Amino acid sequence: QVHLEESGGGFLQAGGSLRLSCVASGLYFTLNALGWYRQAPGKQRELVAAISEDGDTNYSDSVKGRFTISRDNTKNTIYLQMNSLKPEDTAVYYCAADVYWDFLTTKPRSWGQGTQVTVSA
Repeated sequence: QVHLEESGGGFLQAGGSLRLSCVASGLYFTLNALGWYRQAPGKQRELVAAISEDGDTNYSDSVKGRFTISRDNTKNTIYLQMNSLKPEDTAVYYCAADVYWDFLTTKPRSWGQGTQVTVSA
């Protein structure tokens, strides 16, 4: 059974930085694409960043240049480095995984429980 556990969320002021981590188990990590989604109150869940098994990355326009996704295959972990945070980045951030890129970027079949990120003005 796939298990994704996020950590690193918190409360901070605009302009600050935060790094989220997601440790994966129960899957062949190197064969999976992984990503970060977020959901703000009253809004749909949206893809923030994704990384393929080969290390190719994709970002939403709203975070390009500010967020960086990376993976450490030795630790079965992905990261989301978030810089220059804005109040509109406030959301629950979810880790996701799928063996297929198209699924990962549209409707992943494995999800973590989420971690809250709150950015004050």
